[in-house]
Amino acid sequence: MTKVSIPRLAAVARRHPWPVFCCRRAVRLLVSLFLVVTGSFTMIRLIPGDPVRAALGVDADPALVAAERQELGLDQDLLTQYRNWLADLTHGRLGTSLVTGEPVAELMRTRLPATLEIAVLAFLCVLVVALPGGLLAAVLTRDGRRPRGEAAFTAATAVLAGLPDFVLAAGLTAGLAVGLRLFPVAGTTTPASYVLPVLALALAPAAALTRIVRVETLKVLGEDYLRTARAQRLPALRIHLRHAAPNMLTASLTVAGGLLPAMIAGTVLVEKVFAWPGVGSAIAQSVVAQDYPVVQAAVIVLGSAVLVMNVIVDAALALLDPRSALRES
Repeated sequence: MTKVSIPRLAAVARRHPWPVFCCRRAVRLLVSLFLVVTGSFTMIRLIPGDPVRAALGVDADPALVAAERQELGLDQDLLTQYRNWLADLTHGRLGTSLVTGEPVAELMRTRLPATLEIAVLAFLCVLVVALPGGLLAAVLTRDGRRPRGEAAFTAATAVLAGLPDFVLAAGLTAGLAVGLRLFPVAGTTTPASYVLPVLALALAPAAALTRIVRVETLKVLGEDYLRTARAQRLPALRIHLRHAAPNMLTASLTVAGGLLPAMIAGTVLVEKVFAWPGVGSAIAQSVVAQDYPVVQAAVIVLGSAVLVMNVIVDAALALLDPRSALRES
């Protein structure tokens, strides 16, 4: 068998960066999905207690408990359970809810769109606020200008970035829904119902990303080519939008992609506070009811959503800066 040398592989990567980039991302995605599936299976099995006994009640007939365990395959060894679980998963079968008897796949199908709606809207709000906000803050406070404004910006963004999602959700509910009655407290009846959940998810990441965008922009503004552009008396808008913004965008979007997992994880608490009919609220209800098949499926669904969105962000970054695709290939 002919061996392929590392230099030859590197040469192929340089000639065909995009196919190599896509293959690497596909392999990473598959490996990560496998780890998420295996981790969710293991996590549920390590939880103390008997989910069947919890679902049927402590006074349930032992024969009924044994029959239910056999039907669910919980009387088999872990390796057999794992093989059967993987086989069912490849066919789109996620099990049956121990509480309602509803197919878990159907439950996830109906609830996932609601979670993705607020998560995607929140992420877009983060980008729309943080990118221009950080750029503007850097331009206004460059070279030590407006020290009071810089101090106020730093303090405000630090406080917002450090607030947990459930604190923001509770505060928004008390202030804007209960106090001022501007938005509905819960539910999805009107477009206004989206405002508070999206704000609760977006405020802290937007504050954190705005700080990072400002720092990255200040670095770019200190580069020699920007000094040269200013010395040539080019219009300020052209300098900042055409020269500064594109060079800080790659690093800022990389950080934004890293915020996605925390935002999707935050939907669990936010959906619970606002009674949002998504996967997050299903997790909260299922943990209390010890409905482990639903918890296991929800972890897989949310984990897969995070991984897929990270791949999308990586592809967007590679399109913005094709050199990154070549470097990582």
